[in-house]
Amino acid sequence: MDYLIIALQLIVGLSILNVWLVQPKKNTKWRGGNATTIFEEFEAYGLPIWSVYVVGIIKVVLAVGLIVAIWVPGLRYYAALGLAAMLAGSVLMHLKISDPLYKSFPAALFLLLCLVIAFVPGASL
Repeated sequence: MDYLIIALQLIVGLSILNVWLVQPKKNTKWRGGNATTIFEEFEAYGLPIWSVYVVGIIKVVLAVGLIVAIWVPGLRYYAALGLAAMLAGSVLMHLKISDPLYKSFPAALFLLLCLVIAFVPGASL
């Protein structure tokens, strides 16, 4: 079970880092509304531009924390739960603007994975 949780931590952590650090300007089918960049996506949600930076910093810090938690298990619960909260917000934003359900699929999937990471037996508190 430990190896599965470590794999999930890497998958979620690296995926979040990819979205925010590698592909923020890449057009994907998962972007909210008709957005082609992360900035346009937040605009589609009706959020101010500064919120892109706040949400980005929080998600990057939590993703790094989830990866570091492989070696510092005490971080795992908090990083996973923090990311789960942020991803729940992502799902809600997609629903807010009446996106097709498939657009919220990655956020919903990673939300579920974060809950598994946080609440699997033996999670460090």
